[in-house]
Amino acid sequence: MSWSTAARPDGLEQPVIGTSGATDSPEPAFPAVPPSEPATSRDDPAVMREAWRTLSVVGLASMFSGLSNSALNVALPAVAREYDASATASSWILLSFMLTQTLLMVSFGRLADLFGRRSMYLTGLAVFTVGNLLAGFAPDAWWLVACRVLQAAGAAMLLTNSAALVTGAFPRHRLGQGMGIYLASFSVAQLLGPTLGGFLAEHVGVQWLFWSNVPVGIGCLVWGVVALRPVPRSGERLSLDVPGNLLAFLGLGCGLVALSQVTSLGWSDPLVIGGLVAFAVLLPTFILVERRVRDPLMDTRLFEDRSFSWGLSASFLNAISNFGVVLLVSLYLQAGGGEDALSAGWSVLPLAVSALIFSAASGFFQRWIEAHTLTVLGNAATAAGLAVLLLLTGAEVNDAAVMAALILVGAGSGLFMPSNTQVLLATMPSERLGIANGMRLMLQNTGAVLGTAVILTVLTTPLPFELRRYVFSGTISEVSAEGRLDLVTGYHWTAFTLLLVCLGAMACSLGARHAGLRASRRG
Repeated sequence: MSWSTAARPDGLEQPVIGTSGATDSPEPAFPAVPPSEPATSRDDPAVMREAWRTLSVVGLASMFSGLSNSALNVALPAVAREYDASATASSWILLSFMLTQTLLMVSFGRLADLFGRRSMYLTGLAVFTVGNLLAGFAPDAWWLVACRVLQAAGAAMLLTNSAALVTGAFPRHRLGQGMGIYLASFSVAQLLGPTLGGFLAEHVGVQWLFWSNVPVGIGCLVWGVVALRPVPRSGERLSLDVPGNLLAFLGLGCGLVALSQVTSLGWSDPLVIGGLVAFAVLLPTFILVERRVRDPLMDTRLFEDRSFSWGLSASFLNAISNFGVVLLVSLYLQAGGGEDALSAGWSVLPLAVSALIFSAASGFFQRWIEAHTLTVLGNAATAAGLAVLLLLTGAEVNDAAVMAALILVGAGSGLFMPSNTQVLLATMPSERLGIANGMRLMLQNTGAVLGTAVILTVLTTPLPFELRRYVFSGTISEVSAEGRLDLVTGYHWTAFTLLLVCLGAMACSLGARHAGLRASRRG
């Protein structure tokens, strides 16, 4: 994570925290910072005791929910084998969670103002824990998908309220410390998740990918009931953009269904074509509706700022190009290289380490290099890593090339994410910061969902339909030698696709830099 200074929606100055774009958990939204408290109240023992109790609940819950997601990326082949999942079902084990969480985060954030953040947060803990318990008992892959939707609903309640609870508990002058520890829990999850997932899948059983979260969830829930104080409701009018939410769900859902069905039906199937056409029609419809509603999910007027428009496009494309790299490499190592889940978990670890280091260092780099320039360099590093994956890996796994590529991708996302956040929000009027940050998070998370769908689709395209399921189960090498070579071809196609998208993100970052320079000259 990195810290830089930006104004908050309430006009106060506070740190902006950037997390790696290559991670598995969406970045939480940050609420307004409370007004500065009198000096006499600083470090009041009772206040700080309550703050640390709140942080202990939120930090532990964030870590265990993050571990659940990052572990499954590496363990997907073992899960697919356990449930004898089809290619489509295997895709939706991941996509169902990401789609549900992305679309519910905004609505749950606003519902928390009506029902109270403490109640919403504890409900989220209960729902997420029950979802994990039921997932372990799922009789087949599609029941597991249903349980993943339930998990995602709980996770959305957690993510939309966790930062708000920490902000409300800590005095302003100690908020940086509390928020830093809170966000460190996500970093711990990203570092430990792949290896833990590989170990549980290989040596304990895939059900324990879910059941291992249950006692932690129950503990967090009990401790949360005791430790979290009631939070006053905002008293503001509840306003949900129902048409916008519905159109976003239908549009993105149709697109994802179409892409996921390519693996079993092909691009020419009427269902695939119909889904893509529906996505193409619903997207502009969504934009038109958002121009007319009172409290939109996406305020299209902000696109009149060219620097913001270019930067937001860069955020979206960057998310597509690097959020799924861990999944891509993990499938390549297990399906093409014959590695088990634990070995693959160790192999992808350099990306998380590199992302954490460069994200933490980005604020230091900004002393000498403009944030706009760092976004370009970040995309360039990611593109270089994808080029290494494309050019230096093939039928035989090149461990050194894989490690170098992951380090470059991690460095790129670590540089890009906090710098681009700074660029997008630094010039926004204080009254527009909230909606601007919400749009950034929404498009970033949407890009992550689409990027995962693109990877799962393009990777299996060269294979015959009857062999595609064996890619997700990691057994293609055992089933067909020709299929393994087709998988390597698909791997190269996927890396090339992600590279093109990343170059598009770099072009958008250059556009944002140019627009920013022109605006500063005019100013």
